[in-house]
Amino acid sequence: MDQAAVRKVSLRALMENAGRAVAREIRKRFSPCRVVVACGPGNNGGDGYVAARLLSSWGWAVRVAAVVPPRVGSAAQAAASDWHGPMVPFTEAEIQRADLVVDAVFGAGLARPVQAQVSAVLAAAKSVVAVDIPSGVDGASGELLGRVKGCDLTVTFVRRKPGHVMQPGAQLCGEVVCAEIGMPDTAFQVVRPSLWHNAPGLWRLPVQQVGDHKYKRGVVSLCGGAEMPGAARLSARAARRVGAGLVRIAAGAAAGGYRLGDPGLIVDDAPLSELLEDPRRKVWVCGPGLTEREAGEALPDLISGEKTVLADAGALAWGSKDLARLAGVSVITPHIGEFRKLFGDIEGSRIECARRAADKIGAIVVMKGSDTLVAEPGGRIAINDHASSALATAGSGDTLSGVIAALMASGMAAWEASCAGVWLHGEAGIRAGSATGGWPIAEDLDLFLGEARKRATAMQEAVKAING
Repeated sequence: MDQAAVRKVSLRALMENAGRAVAREIRKRFSPCRVVVACGPGNNGGDGYVAARLLSSWGWAVRVAAVVPPRVGSAAQAAASDWHGPMVPFTEAEIQRADLVVDAVFGAGLARPVQAQVSAVLAAAKSVVAVDIPSGVDGASGELLGRVKGCDLTVTFVRRKPGHVMQPGAQLCGEVVCAEIGMPDTAFQVVRPSLWHNAPGLWRLPVQQVGDHKYKRGVVSLCGGAEMPGAARLSARAARRVGAGLVRIAAGAAAGGYRLGDPGLIVDDAPLSELLEDPRRKVWVCGPGLTEREAGEALPDLISGEKTVLADAGALAWGSKDLARLAGVSVITPHIGEFRKLFGDIEGSRIECARRAADKIGAIVVMKGSDTLVAEPGGRIAINDHASSALATAGSGDTLSGVIAALMASGMAAWEASCAGVWLHGEAGIRAGSATGGWPIAEDLDLFLGEARKRATAMQEAVKAING
């Protein structure tokens, strides 16, 4: 984008705008104080020189510490030549004297570990504002390339990078502000986005309408096992709470135990082959509460019956013995342990691992974690950071399976349904945590899915209004 932009506007002008954005955001949040701007040799450092000049012109006590001088003839050198204030050594002593340090050493394009000396100097800061991203955070993955000093504020430009929303880097960014710097429209035309920040507006939930009936809202069917009925019940409750018109558990000989649950849940004892003949039962969840043997008996019939299948838990364990067993499913929802059993150690970042896994299996891969990745074959990935550590409880994943299945049953495409399901699940977890002092159990989560859906719908309508 930078290369395309300079055909319309100079890099120096973009740098001036970026530095001004940093200075402006600092002035909004801090009172005038002693500032050291630590500048690296590249464009990130150039942004820092601009911010230093502007803060100084506003009466702040500013000094610049150059880690390395700018490259000769670069836009950063031009920005540095406009700085006429004091220069100080890049040392721990100078950093400690400052009330605020502006980290303009390395930007999001860092590809190698930060030198230990640089990390040690930045670690001595009392308070830090990062330009683009904290030095040492890989902008493409959120991974740490050395020791990283946590920041109070990060000011990035044009669009957020994966490192701003993916752990562990995200937690070191502090508040993240994304500033527009005059990037021309032509620069956006040279890139094809494949990474998306998951939020309402990326997808649209169906809304209730006059004339709705249970089959229009969708039917979700689940395979119920004999030994662990609780997981299927959690998944079924979630599907009902988030809006499915009808939810049924195919439990065979174990049906009696399931009938002791919620009265609105239908439990079938007929053979699976008979149930698959019903054309209204298009979406199935296979795996929660199933043993590998039970999953191995059910999943091939679901796939051969050309049903839309979400595979989780027991189905993933069965499929890990031979990945071809999962060919034909629509969505899988592994946590990192299940992912490794399925795909082994795939080289690259989590983003690359999820992308390659989706291509390999030919299905949507929901890689669950503190930041969840929703990967589609062909490369499209959504990064979801809308969640809470309160979701780290047994049964939470079963709830997620039911939510995604209900959205697919309502007519949403698998990728959009998975993205929306992960966001709604995260919102429910945040609300459940707030209502329970931060320690909800899985049975609490589905109680908040209606409110989560209400908030998502309001947000997507707001996006629609903004976009006209």
